[in-house]
Amino acid sequence: MNLGAQLYTVRSFLQTEKDIRRTLQKIAEIGYTTVQVSALGPIELRTLKEICDELSLQIVLTHTNPDRILNETDRVIEEHDILECNYIGIGAMPDKYRGLDWYSYFAEDFGEAAGRIAEAGKLLMYHNHHFEFEKIDGKRLIERLIEDFSPEEMGITLDTYWVQAAGADVCEWIDILKDRLHCVHLKDMSVQGTQQVMAPVMEGNMNFRGILKALEKANTKHLLIEQDVCQTSPFDCLKASYDNLAALGYR
Repeated sequence: MNLGAQLYTVRSFLQTEKDIRRTLQKIAEIGYTTVQVSALGPIELRTLKEICDELSLQIVLTHTNPDRILNETDRVIEEHDILECNYIGIGAMPDKYRGLDWYSYFAEDFGEAAGRIAEAGKLLMYHNHHFEFEKIDGKRLIERLIEDFSPEEMGITLDTYWVQAAGADVCEWIDILKDRLHCVHLKDMSVQGTQQVMAPVMEGNMNFRGILKALEKANTKHLLIEQDVCQTSPFDCLKASYDNLAALGYR
């Protein structure tokens, strides 16, 4: 398993080409070798790839607009060919699909796109939050997803924080989803008074030693560090997570 940075963590520093270059330089200097492309400002894809190549950073996953996945599937595939990236990420289920009256259309709409992506040798990766763990008519949305999409059609970018926030057992869900966990998001949960807050990995209260062992057993490829909200500099948070995991032998 290799360590990567989910660029959403530093999204405020990614809105111009100059700042994208500066930010990726800082990411590489921390020690990361892979990144997930998310929340970038305007930049030519070939330029982005050239910058990453110069810094020995591999783009392993994206977050791509769901409307584009649906309506520009072939172009999205071509763009990921340019980036040499095999995992096409959807950040969340669009709001309209989240209830029983419309969920079946998510499977219908995205099933076709997922099939075309798979035919191209890539994989659609679904990133969870906590709402997928709400029971609706006795079943969670995450359960419906894995019933409606095969592992060859959809992987799951499991987000450890949001599973914990949903009151679910992270290690249990790693085992349930083990055939789909090519990429995961790692972030920890701490508390300030009565408030849950995001924290660098190994600096909160989650069982990360157990989580990492479970991910090894699931043959996960990419550990992507993400911290949506940082109490200090997001670069400092990314470095703290990297250093903590590197001390355990992960790079």
